[in-house]
Amino acid sequence: MPDGDPHIIEAPRRPLLSSARTWKQALHTAAGVLWPWRIRAPVILGIVLALWYFGTPYFLGPQVTVDTVVQADFVQSVVASGNVAAPNRINIGAQITGVVANVPVAEGQVVKAADPLIILDDREAQAAVVQAQGVVAEATARMRQLRELTVPAAMEALKQANATLVDAQSAYDQAAKLNSTGFATKVTLQDAVKILDIARAQLHSAQLTVFTNQPGGSDQVMAQTQLNQANASLAAAQSRLSYTIIKAPRAGTLISRNVELGDTVQPPTVLMTLSPAGDTELVVQIDEKNLGLIAIGQTALVSADAYPKVNFPADVDYINPGINLQTASVEVKLKVVTPPLYLTQDMTVSVDIEVARHPGVLIISAASVRGLSGGKPWVLKVAAGRATRQPVTLGLVSSGKAEIASGLVVGDQIVPATSAVVDGGALRAQPAAAAKP
Repeated sequence: MPDGDPHIIEAPRRPLLSSARTWKQALHTAAGVLWPWRIRAPVILGIVLALWYFGTPYFLGPQVTVDTVVQADFVQSVVASGNVAAPNRINIGAQITGVVANVPVAEGQVVKAADPLIILDDREAQAAVVQAQGVVAEATARMRQLRELTVPAAMEALKQANATLVDAQSAYDQAAKLNSTGFATKVTLQDAVKILDIARAQLHSAQLTVFTNQPGGSDQVMAQTQLNQANASLAAAQSRLSYTIIKAPRAGTLISRNVELGDTVQPPTVLMTLSPAGDTELVVQIDEKNLGLIAIGQTALVSADAYPKVNFPADVDYINPGINLQTASVEVKLKVVTPPLYLTQDMTVSVDIEVARHPGVLIISAASVRGLSGGKPWVLKVAAGRATRQPVTLGLVSSGKAEIASGLVVGDQIVPATSAVVDGGALRAQPAAAAKP
C-alpha cells in the first residue's frame, strides 16, 4: 500500500499460468454457449458423410449396376406383326336378277352350310317351273302312247299284212298254174299279180311302222328327244327357282352384308362375304434378313393387340417364295388349330416365332457385349473391384440377349457397354437385381 493514500487498497497479483487457464475456461464456456452439443453433433456427422460421399467414388470408383452371367435355356425368336385371316373368303352374290324378299341373317352371324342367307321374289320362277312340268308331262304321255298303243297296233298291222301277203301269194300261185294249163285267162293272172304287189307293199309299210315306233326307231327317237328337252327345260326352271334362295356354301361367319329388303340384285354384285369355319390363319410380314431363320413347322407364341396379356400357340404353315421389293419383307402364314373365342377376322396380332433353342447355356444382356460389329466381341468383367477386358465367344444373339460360348462362367459380373467405366478402372459393382429403381 502506498504511503500517501490510506484509502487505496492494491489487489494481489496472480501468476500468468493462472490467467491462461482462466481464458481457456472462458472460451470453453463461450463455445458451450454458442455451439452446444446438440448442434455440434450433426455438424460433425455431416462432415463425415460428406467426406464419405465425395471420397468413396474417388478411391473406390463409381457405383455401377452390373449384368450377371446366368445359365438358362436360350430361345432365339423372330418377332413380327400381322392380321387374322381365314384360309379363304367366299363372296356371296345372286346368280339371277331379282328383288330381295327377305334377308334372314345379320352381319357377324355364324351360319351353317345350306342356311338361307338371301331370299328373292320367286313368283316368276315358280310359274316357269309349272310350265316346264306341263311340257314334261306331254312328252311323257307321247312316250307312253308309243309304248302302249302305237307299237302294239303296228305289230297287229304287221301280222295282218303277213297274212294278206300269204293269201295273195297263194292266189297268184294258183292263177299262174291255171294260166299255164290254159284254164285261166291272162287277165286273171294279172289281177293276182296286182293283189300280190299290194300285199307286199302293205307288209313293208307295216314293218316300217313297227320299226320306227320301237326303241331306236325315228318316231321313238323323236319322242325321246322331246322328253329329254322337256326335262332339261324343267331342270333349268327348277334351278332358276333354287337361285331365288341364296344359301351358305359352307359353315362360317358373315363378316359383311351389303343387301337389304326390297333391293334389286343381279350378278356379279357381292352381297355378303363369308369367312369359312376351320383353321384360322395369321398372315405376317417377316423382314427379309430373317428369311433364313424361318421354316415350316416352327412354333410361335401369338397375342392379339386387343388382348396383349393372353397368348395362344400357332405353327408356321406357309412361306411365300417371293419377296416384296417395296417393303423388303416376306409373307408368312401361321395356322391356329384352336383359336381363342375372341379372335376375329382382320384382328391385329403379334407373333414370336421360335427359330432356335439352346438348353442350359450362359446368357448375358446383349447390351453388355462390346465389339459386336467388329467381329471380336469382348466384355468388361468385374475382378477385385476393377473392370477387366475379357474376350468372349458368342453363340445366339436375339431379343436383347447374348449366348456366351466361352470366356465367362456363371456368376461373372459384367459392366454394361453404356457405362463410362474403362478397362482397369475402379468401380463398386451392384447386381441388377439389387439396383435401386
